[in-house]
Amino acid sequence: MGKQFESILPQHEDFIRQQHLFFVGSAPLSAEGHINLSPKGHDALRILSPNRVAYLDMTGSGNETSAHIDENGRITVMFCAFEGLPNILRLYGTGSVVLPGSPEWEALYPLFDPLPGARQIIDVAVHKVQTSCGYAVPFMTYAGERDTLKRWAVQKGEDGLKAYWQEKNKRTIDGMPTPLGRTL
Repeated sequence: MGKQFESILPQHEDFIRQQHLFFVGSAPLSAEGHINLSPKGHDALRILSPNRVAYLDMTGSGNETSAHIDENGRITVMFCAFEGLPNILRLYGTGSVVLPGSPEWEALYPLFDPLPGARQIIDVAVHKVQTSCGYAVPFMTYAGERDTLKRWAVQKGEDGLKAYWQEKNKRTIDGMPTPLGRTL
């Protein structure tokens, strides 16, 4: 089961800051709904307090996490060490979706380096932190960030991104509406 904590401790914060990749898990309440697990890269996560993190969510081919959070709030953020000592760290929490133009966006967005294609911020109230060994996680060497998504978003432009969101990000693969979709 690993060790459990009520908040992000300084050693957890240090570990999180060293990671180049994190994963986000969410699920609908429906037993027939699909569980979503998404990898996230770039310098897109900020630790706001011992019980709060947020990440800048980039445009993707789906928008599952947003709809799941809107429905039930549940979210897990996972980090694992591919370099150095083995470790896995999970943040269990309740998320909220922060959309451009909202007062929350205006407060949070300046904390991030601007990334083309940013569509929303996922704000997570962390209620449990769990660490585990990570002994089976392989060593992998970090070679750098891919710039494909950034180039794609710049090429699309603002109007092209909005059209893409309209086509691909209004509903989940299970047909659930997304908060972004309600604004389009």
